[in-house]
Amino acid sequence: MIQVTCAIIRNDEDKVLVVQRGKDTDHPLKWEFPGGKLHEGETAEECIIREIEEELSMEIVIISRLPDVRHDYVFKKITLIPFICDTLDELPFLSEHLAYRWLQAGELSSVDFSEADIPVAKGYLEKISNERKVPSADNQKYAPSEAEDQDLRSMINRMMGMKEAEWVAISAIENPAIFDRLLAFSFSDDRKLAFRASWTLTKVCDKFPDLIYPELGGIIEKLPTLENESAMRSFLRIISLSDMERISDKHHGILADQCFLLLRAGFSSIAIKAYSMEILYKLVLKYPELRNELTVTINLLQPEGSAGIISRGRQILKKLAGI
Repeated sequence: MIQVTCAIIRNDEDKVLVVQRGKDTDHPLKWEFPGGKLHEGETAEECIIREIEEELSMEIVIISRLPDVRHDYVFKKITLIPFICDTLDELPFLSEHLAYRWLQAGELSSVDFSEADIPVAKGYLEKISNERKVPSADNQKYAPSEAEDQDLRSMINRMMGMKEAEWVAISAIENPAIFDRLLAFSFSDDRKLAFRASWTLTKVCDKFPDLIYPELGGIIEKLPTLENESAMRSFLRIISLSDMERISDKHHGILADQCFLLLRAGFSSIAIKAYSMEILYKLVLKYPELRNELTVTINLLQPEGSAGIISRGRQILKKLAGI
């Protein structure tokens, strides 16, 4: 029995990602939840995180696990291990699939799924129909002035999805003390805490971007020594959406050096490279002398880059040509 994981990935609009298999695969042109086979020695959780990064260059947070599905395809028997996951990533970069769609949960029943994915979709629909809604920030508020750091730390580590992240984000908007702790936790040596805190911080900045500007200088100064790739990804996303005119010239220089370094580094994830390109493009608008260096750097990525990096690089090159 082949062990295979799959992810029901939800975005911040609660839409679910489905992907289409190629013509020359076992299930040509069928749709499925992305995932892949377990490697020897890895857990199912490690497998799904690895597979989604490799196949789609997306970062996910595992929320829960659905019951396993066993299916006999005649030519192979599989045990499908489904996970419900959340993501803040907006765009999957396809490396193995033909197409992707973000669907409302109610649309899943009409998708032409591979046979083993059909009961997974049904199981997800049954689960969400039975779930109790998370209380909104209007009905329940976290009292930061009475909470110790450990309380907030535990809350962040126990977050079960996008709705709870938004609840913490709204609390941070309402109370500067929570915002300050989120920022501090984002640089924690506890990698899980740092990822979830920085992930929540992006939700704060999406709703109220002005809150981050007083802290951007300090964040940028810490980027060269930040080893947590997940937190780096969150901070670069925040900076890529920021107004460069509200960042000092000194920090422009640090940011340019760091983003060029990340672009040239072979170990950087696709999302980190994509955000770095966008930040550098914004800096080129202010410092046109950086244009040639960015153009050369992107062109050097093209021959060996993934489909996602090639696509994003072409978009940036097209914009650079118009300057």
